[in-house]
Amino acid sequence: MMKAETKKKWLYGVLCGSGAALISLSLWFFGALDAVENVTWAWRVRMFGRNSESAAKIKLVLLDQPSLDWAANTLSVSWPWPREMYVPLLQFMQRAGAASVSFDVLYTEPSAYSVSDDEALGEAMRNTTNLVAAVFLGDRSGGSETWPPDILQRAWKVQVSDLTPRRVRRLNKSHATFPISEVATNAALLGNVRDMPDSDGVFRRASPLNRFDGRYVPSLGLAAYLLTHPDAWETSLDARRLKLGQVNIPLDSKGDVLLHYRGVRDPYERIRAAAVIQSEMNLQAGMEAELDPKVFKDCHVLFGFSAPGLMDQRATPVSRVSPGVFIHATLLDNLLDADALRDVPRHAVVLVVLLLSLLAALAGLFSRSAWRSALFYVLFLLPGVGVALLFYPLGYWYPLVVQVLSLLLALTVAVLVNYATEGRQKQFIKRAFQHYLSRDVIENILNDPGRLKLGGERKVLTIFFSDIQGFSTISERMNPQELTAFLNEYLSEMTDIIFQEGGTLDKYEGDAIIAFWNAPMDQHDHALRGCRAALRCANRLEELRADFAKRYGSPLYARIGMHTGEVVVGNMGSKERFDYTVLGDAANLASRLEGANKAFGTYIMVSGETWSAVEGQLSARQIGRIRVVGRKTPVNVYELLTLNPNERPDWVRTFEEGLVCVFSNDWKNAMEKFQSLEKDPPAAKYLARCREALKGSDWDGVWNLTEK
Repeated sequence: MMKAETKKKWLYGVLCGSGAALISLSLWFFGALDAVENVTWAWRVRMFGRNSESAAKIKLVLLDQPSLDWAANTLSVSWPWPREMYVPLLQFMQRAGAASVSFDVLYTEPSAYSVSDDEALGEAMRNTTNLVAAVFLGDRSGGSETWPPDILQRAWKVQVSDLTPRRVRRLNKSHATFPISEVATNAALLGNVRDMPDSDGVFRRASPLNRFDGRYVPSLGLAAYLLTHPDAWETSLDARRLKLGQVNIPLDSKGDVLLHYRGVRDPYERIRAAAVIQSEMNLQAGMEAELDPKVFKDCHVLFGFSAPGLMDQRATPVSRVSPGVFIHATLLDNLLDADALRDVPRHAVVLVVLLLSLLAALAGLFSRSAWRSALFYVLFLLPGVGVALLFYPLGYWYPLVVQVLSLLLALTVAVLVNYATEGRQKQFIKRAFQHYLSRDVIENILNDPGRLKLGGERKVLTIFFSDIQGFSTISERMNPQELTAFLNEYLSEMTDIIFQEGGTLDKYEGDAIIAFWNAPMDQHDHALRGCRAALRCANRLEELRADFAKRYGSPLYARIGMHTGEVVVGNMGSKERFDYTVLGDAANLASRLEGANKAFGTYIMVSGETWSAVEGQLSARQIGRIRVVGRKTPVNVYELLTLNPNERPDWVRTFEEGLVCVFSNDWKNAMEKFQSLEKDPPAAKYLARCREALKGSDWDGVWNLTEK
């Protein structure tokens, strides 16, 4: 029969695993993980993107800045161009025998030059085979509410089935902005150029078709496909599929195509509009052309704007700055290759997440050592990430973040439960040291017994967090009695200094010390008191280090983090049992700064708010700007050096000069400064990052810390 303890572990494992899965899947279902998931989208595109067979048959003709400059300098034509400027471009496409020509340009107003200017463009469009012009379909206002009677477009029948009312509403558009009649009546087809980005402004999806005033209207990319694939006019649409003839295009839950970006910045050849126009003008004059018309033979040509001032730049997973027509080209490419991404069914995601979470939780609960627990994180997270990543080259989109979050929650909760139920030695230490109060708190309670009740107040405090470096390793070599003696001595030394500087001890958490200043009594110099205490603690540890190493087998170092900010301070807990403690974001940041020391190899890190209150009274150096876990806004951080403000080594100036270079993205000069300080851990850290930045790594000078 299974032992009672083992049964409990199985039960706890099921509860931890299913609970972690439920929390993660709920966040995923309601879109709370989308922001992080979108970041992984770009990784996958760059990692697994590949060119398609159809990419060579798609050409982008772009009106870029050099084209605008050429027109201004050579032809004395300023922006906006007369529409006759586009006539040679269309003539060149007709001469070349392009399969289709799509204009991602809305000609909604008559030409400012003349009526003949519009007529010339319309005539050129009429003579161009398979030309697609742009129309803009919207939901609320602007444009027309009915299809203009003078615009005759080939009827497109779409057989629709199994659409929810919400999908039908999304499919139908109430307003449309049409091009002028000279354009609309001479184009072979009108294509919708409106697509909506994801919540972060990146275009990962495209709507293939919409309905306006009873007519189905394809997107620009689909319109080009329809004009060159007659069988595709036999179209059917259901909840998860668009069928074009014999080709099935998968759709997401909103009815959009998940675009299969190719992973390279320029999968489609880009050609300047000026080169095309000049080539046609030369050929008509009997001169040699810059471009051979064969470059467009049997190709799909999409014309659009890429000059920055023309305001048609879009963010895609490939680049934060892509011409808008690039999105339509990608949809056309996906249609030609029939390889748009498919969503992995939700029920499959739920089953995989639940299964892996249960296995991870059980493994964490049955782990009997710290290194095994760490190993389980690797063993489960790597396959969990691998499954999501490997689906992409197979043409499937599998959510990564929900799986990673579920595994992390399951493992972490399981390890904590295991720790709580089996870590008796650590529990003993916690029980022995968690209820100490400062003498100031005791004095206030004696003077005012009414303080022995629940309640708190908002107040600006300086908050102190410290932790012993490598405490787990130290504690593993000691029995409970030795460990208690060790902690008693260490905590007494540090706490005495904190009390001497007027600090209030919040609590001990194992080897960690949490303290604060400016409560319960007001202290106008609370930031200075806290900083002095931190430096004095570091100095005292230096004095004791050799003795501690001799007696306990390890040199003793402690990391300290401090921040000054508003928190709630007071008695927190139940009516029978409470602590005088602090709550709030400022306390969390102080804790994060303690952990941030690990990233830079420092031992006393304070926030800019704390340093601004004591600047000139102590010696410190700026470390940089960091973004800690749980906060989006970067924090300026400093390392305290000495109690004497005049004791500032010369190398600190060199380091801070390097920081100035980093903040101005001057990586080369920054490296020169930091190379002379390679023995300094923060300088070595910056040196390595500057080298990466010089190689092209995108970095804004802010360190994003991923550990608490």
